[in-house]
Amino acid sequence: MKISELLDGIRTQDIVLPEFQREYVWNKDQAKKLMISLVREYPVGSLLFWKTNTPPELKNVKELPDKLGLTSVILDGQQRLTTLYLLINGDIPPYYVVQDIKTDPRDLYFCLDNGDFQYYQSTVMKNNPIWVKVVDVFNHKVINVFQIASEQTKDAAKMLELAERYSTHLNALKNVHHVDLPILTVPLKASLNESINIFDWINSQGTKLTDAELALTHVTGRWSQARRVMKDKLQELGQYHYYFDLTFMIRSLTGVVAQRALYETIHEQPKEKLIAGWETLSKILTYLSNLFPERAYVHSTWDLSTTNVLVPIVVYLSLNKCKFPNDKELRRAIRWMYLANAWSRYSGQTDQRLESDVAQVVQQESPWDALVNAIVDQRGRIEIKPADMEGRAAQHPLYLISYILAKANGANDWFNGLPLRNHLGPGYAIHSHHIFPTSFLYKHGYDEEDHVHRMIVNEIANRAFLTAETNVEISNKPPADYLPEVEKRYPGALAKQFVPMDPNLWKPEHYEDFLEARRIMLAIKMNEFFNGLITEPVIRHSRPVLELVKLGESITLEFKSTLQWDVVQNQMSKPLRKSVLKTVTAFLNSEGGTLVIGVEDNGNIYGLENDLATVSHSKDKFLNLLQTLIVDNIGAEFSPYVKTRIEGVDGKEVCVVDVQRSGIPAFMSGENGKEFFVRSGNTTRQLDPEETVKYIGLSWV
Repeated sequence: MKISELLDGIRTQDIVLPEFQREYVWNKDQAKKLMISLVREYPVGSLLFWKTNTPPELKNVKELPDKLGLTSVILDGQQRLTTLYLLINGDIPPYYVVQDIKTDPRDLYFCLDNGDFQYYQSTVMKNNPIWVKVVDVFNHKVINVFQIASEQTKDAAKMLELAERYSTHLNALKNVHHVDLPILTVPLKASLNESINIFDWINSQGTKLTDAELALTHVTGRWSQARRVMKDKLQELGQYHYYFDLTFMIRSLTGVVAQRALYETIHEQPKEKLIAGWETLSKILTYLSNLFPERAYVHSTWDLSTTNVLVPIVVYLSLNKCKFPNDKELRRAIRWMYLANAWSRYSGQTDQRLESDVAQVVQQESPWDALVNAIVDQRGRIEIKPADMEGRAAQHPLYLISYILAKANGANDWFNGLPLRNHLGPGYAIHSHHIFPTSFLYKHGYDEEDHVHRMIVNEIANRAFLTAETNVEISNKPPADYLPEVEKRYPGALAKQFVPMDPNLWKPEHYEDFLEARRIMLAIKMNEFFNGLITEPVIRHSRPVLELVKLGESITLEFKSTLQWDVVQNQMSKPLRKSVLKTVTAFLNSEGGTLVIGVEDNGNIYGLENDLATVSHSKDKFLNLLQTLIVDNIGAEFSPYVKTRIEGVDGKEVCVVDVQRSGIPAFMSGENGKEFFVRSGNTTRQLDPEETVKYIGLSWV
């Protein structure tokens, strides 16, 4: 059948593409080679159609137009036909939409002088009539070879020779329209499953489909809407910065449905089980995309070295009603995920390791220790050592771990104060900043052409995370100049990104000492961070409230009459909340402690009656308000260190807030920016910037 007839058949939907086919995946070089072969009259292979009067689910077609005869379903050759439709018709074929075409070959140009094909290059082709756009040739654009030739030479004989050459090449391109492509046909009596098996066999002979693509083909053969609903879900999750692909979707669906990780285990699953599994998977992915930004500091799939680490978690959730049964299991799962990323659990033997890990998830009620042990068996240890970062750049998994650690530590931008954990607009996208700028180091003894020097300059230990605006602002300033400015403007901002505070280390002659000190700090903090997820917070006071009242206020115990009720004015007063938040912040920065709300300074039980009246007399709303105030004013990363409860005392109710010492400095949002508080005796005291730096240096760094 002539190419022109084939393209007309696609346009009129006499030739259609089944939903189980993969998308257009050819690259530009493949498209160019197809046109070269056709112009030179080389064979380009046959096409395989399935002629049927009952076509399966079709791409981008809900209902075929009424017509006589059979419909030709493309089983093999869609990459070639799509390329030809794009280049000859100049449009996207009706079985695709714009977002399906990831690589568009329509900027292909043809040289009239030598018959060469190249993609558009401004320096060669702009205002050069010898180069014509392939799409224009087939879409009735007038190409006057004599005029083009006359622009190249004034010699009549030479002009005629050029025009003849141009015409020969142009006609060879135009004749592609009339090339006959051989058509093989699956008989009408063939079933859908038989057609899919033929499709698999044919594709295994040519550009081999991946195991994931074959699995998706089988799934779509049984459940025709599968590919479409998965792509809709991909688009939905992408709005929340979670960018998955069909390979991840089919791997996860296999885990949910078959409770295995090998793709072939989903091939024969019935439609009903596939649909039920998808509903479960869709619910789980929505749950994780809402849960992980706050609890795991994973605000995007870009924060993970590979999305494969989510597959065992997805399977676990599918066995537990699509949610973590308790906070302990959540924290253990997050810790394993961090370790699997840090130690590249799935960088090799992916199928075998995922199959083994999914088996552990299915067999054990709480599989996280077994999964961590598998990493130990693979890598020999899970403890991060400073040497693990030596010479390692941004491509290493520990780079992403250091970013997550900075977010968990409440890091903010050094020049605009914006928290790094928030997704911001394009001008504020997170950039990897060299603390010692590269151009600065190359001017102070390091050679850009030396591979070892480049490794040292680009180490993880020389990276901090800033918004794009700030990264440009700092440019190539010496650290000894701009780091003091940062600390003065936002006290504690350097410590939150684990920058050594010794100013001597900020000098170029001590750069490698700086790297060594920061590697040590990062390794210590990473291990503390991982271990903190499985260590239960130590509650300093576990006595009944009456016994606490008898103890009286101390460095680890304080009383507040109310949260937000002004006992003098007899009305709600939101500014009073700051008093409670200051105490919580001070306990986080000191030795921990207990705050009791509803008890006066002298130990009299005042109760929560008036506070509860401000939240519809709901204890749950009161505790939720308190937790929200802590998250909004101190930081979500400190939530695990604070436990709240309401107790009854002498017929009244009080709120007990138990606070564990934080592993990182805690700042409270105040009217003049971030404020730092500590306990001094039985009072809360605010430190000035200089005192804050010294305190942090002695307590955490």
